[in-house]
Amino acid sequence: MTHTSSPSPAVAQLADLMVAMRDGVRLATDVYFPNGYRVGIDQPLPVILERTPYGKTEVSRAETHRGAPPANKADIARYFAAHGYIVVFQDCRGRFESEGVFIKYVSEGPDGFDTIEWITRQPWSNGRIGTMGLSYAAHTQLAAACLNPPGLACMVVDSGGFANGYHCGIRQGGAFELKQATWAFNRAKNSAAARDSALVAAALDATDLRQWFSRMPWQPGHSPLAPVPEYERYLFEQWTHDVFDDYWKQSGIYAEGYYPTMTRVPTVFMSSWYDAYVRSTLDNFAAFSGNPATPAHLIMGPWLHGDRNTPFSGDVDFGADAIIEGQIAADWLEFRVNWFDRWLQSNDEPTRSDAPVARIFLMGGGSGKRNAAGRMEHGGRWIQSSQWPLPGTRFVPFYFGAQGTLSDSHEAKHARTDSIAYSFDPANPVPTIGGALTSGAPVFEGGAFDQREDARFFGTRDPGMPLSARPDVLVFQTDVLDEDVAVAGPIAVKLWVSSDAPDTDFTAKLIDLYPPNDDYPQGFAMNLTDGIFRCRFHESWAERRTLEAHRVYEITIEPFATANLFRRGHRIRLDISSSNFPHFDVNPNSGESPATARAARVAVNSVHLGDGRASHVLLPLVNVASMEAMRPSAADARATG
Repeated sequence: MTHTSSPSPAVAQLADLMVAMRDGVRLATDVYFPNGYRVGIDQPLPVILERTPYGKTEVSRAETHRGAPPANKADIARYFAAHGYIVVFQDCRGRFESEGVFIKYVSEGPDGFDTIEWITRQPWSNGRIGTMGLSYAAHTQLAAACLNPPGLACMVVDSGGFANGYHCGIRQGGAFELKQATWAFNRAKNSAAARDSALVAAALDATDLRQWFSRMPWQPGHSPLAPVPEYERYLFEQWTHDVFDDYWKQSGIYAEGYYPTMTRVPTVFMSSWYDAYVRSTLDNFAAFSGNPATPAHLIMGPWLHGDRNTPFSGDVDFGADAIIEGQIAADWLEFRVNWFDRWLQSNDEPTRSDAPVARIFLMGGGSGKRNAAGRMEHGGRWIQSSQWPLPGTRFVPFYFGAQGTLSDSHEAKHARTDSIAYSFDPANPVPTIGGALTSGAPVFEGGAFDQREDARFFGTRDPGMPLSARPDVLVFQTDVLDEDVAVAGPIAVKLWVSSDAPDTDFTAKLIDLYPPNDDYPQGFAMNLTDGIFRCRFHESWAERRTLEAHRVYEITIEPFATANLFRRGHRIRLDISSSNFPHFDVNPNSGESPATARAARVAVNSVHLGDGRASHVLLPLVNVASMEAMRPSAADARATG
């Protein structure tokens, strides 16, 4: 079904209903009805629910449609109500008008269950509930779904929903994602404490967060969040809790632990290659794809977090087709209402057209020139498949050479054993230049950039210098490609490493290296994906183990998956180092917690190469010609919506 009519501007509303949770805390809830709907008289209707910490009446920056300014929640509710739905928006616990203490993520499973159960009891609800929302409002959906709430019939999980927060979204490879610190500070500014105390608000407004990032690590009670203790408390709990144990197995952040018992419902999982939730999205899609009766759909664009109608990311443009509108559906509103119509309004059994669909944006193929907006034209196109990874994917090892080579040859694997050593100084970490990041303002931003120091990026000391010139960055790259190479799928970097420190990190970054042209005479090293591994977890995520000095260990870094066409004339490049700050916290190399360390030291780290210790990256290669058959038709696009 496709909707083209405009919604009515008039809608009735029940505002600030205080819905009690199982522990007595009440959450502020707004209910929107179709124009003229009479509770208790008219037939009960299906319900759409969104639970958010960003304000149930606020403007949402991601709700942009057909060039219009961002819409607020009431605008969105009017649209869905005009198409026959009752719409419920709720403030999460401890946020805006809701009662309780905000502890990020951990209350969302029970609170979501209780809210959905409450909806099923209302006289205006027919017991069929769909959920939607971006980012944290995606987390709230999957958290509730873990507990099998009654009436949950479908979901649209946009750029979030933790499969495992320990491995994606909070921590990664054992390291802590510092977007959690920037998010906590920015949300503290509109917390209840800041609202109720002019002194707290003034203290936060006077804080320069970038200066605080230059003074890491922080100490509890002496951090930029000290004026709002509940936010500081949960941040340090996440930051210092680095071992994978029961803390990380709560419903709000660990859906994979609930997959065996979770009731499957038809779900759209959407993210993008420069979003912080790539791994979670793909893991959730894989888990939900096994049952034809409850199909899962996947959408992976090339954007930043939630920027589904923006055809660029950072300094790189992916072309006019790299958006939702006109490609996946007429707009994001229409896509969602079609999804809800299929699963909330229809009683039809699933059909062939409901089978799992993966809509993937394959980046690359552009001119490499600078466009009128000053961005590099990388280009790309949508492809469609019934599965991810794509059919016919071959996982091919590319081995590191002592002279900086990267090759899939037999000779490279069995080359003479060698190693490359470098000094890693925690006081001079490699600066983060883009990547799969969100919520980093005002300290850092995600996206695709030339891997060159620039005053825009926190921690840069030598603007204009390439990261490859740093002595603590090891660069491995292929020969110039003599044909196009498509890399699409999960990435694994297998390293044999040693260190003279009791603990340290290793990082990896996959790069599409453009040849020089008139616009970029030094070439353009475009970051695709990156990852990290904290060596104290070389045996298990569940237990810390210090390193023996100079002993060789085998580790695996798992950057997020990607989909990129490396054009003929380019090179595939992989950078290895030991820091990526402020994306991740910096390892002090001393064995202390990076959150509170006081005795950081320089580490001498080594990457080992050659026969028996052949460090390499495992790349998912897909036949380029076969991708032509994966181009979606106009009919495919309509069916997806």
